[in-house]
Amino acid sequence: MQRKAWDLPFLAEPSGVAALRRIVRTHLTLWGLSDVVEAAQICVTELVANVITHVGLGTPTTMAVDMNGTYLRIAISDPDSRALPTLLSATTTAESGRGLALVAAVTDRWGVIPTERGKTTWCEIATELRRNDTHVDRPQVHRAEALLTLYGQPLLRMSPTSPLSHAVAEETAIALIADLLHWFRAHGQDPDTALDRAQTHFESELGAVG
Repeated sequence: MQRKAWDLPFLAEPSGVAALRRIVRTHLTLWGLSDVVEAAQICVTELVANVITHVGLGTPTTMAVDMNGTYLRIAISDPDSRALPTLLSATTTAESGRGLALVAAVTDRWGVIPTERGKTTWCEIATELRRNDTHVDRPQVHRAEALLTLYGQPLLRMSPTSPLSHAVAEETAIALIADLLHWFRAHGQDPDTALDRAQTHFESELGAVG
């Protein structure tokens, strides 16, 4: 699976945090990384809040998300190189310091990099991936791959990491879905209804996993 790095410029404002959290959830779900969605959303919330508090409301900011090996990496860049985030020993009565403590608690590592245009605060979260170009091991995925192999494509004779094998598997999956829709129609069932039910089932399983 290709997990292409992406970035998003935005203005650091409290009203925009919810949208950033939704965008992160959508991308990580598409990447098959629903297990780290909650930790990623916490990082986005706290790192953006740190920009708002210490740099200023409405600061031009950029969020970048990519993979560093099997780790999910989230980076928040802003134009102020002076206000460097510091992990404080926040007490129960402290009004600041909790945000980075929370980031440190839900990530495996984090840091700050001064840049020519300001600074970048980054964090990395371990995933369940064995390699960054594969998928998370789940029973549903293994059942699907076994079914695709039985469906007639010689996937086992190809390298499982080659671009060709991924392309063949994708085309096989699409052909299988199309044939199943023909099966529903041949038995007097509405294919659209079947797709809706399958989508509902899929989303409920994603919610259970995430």
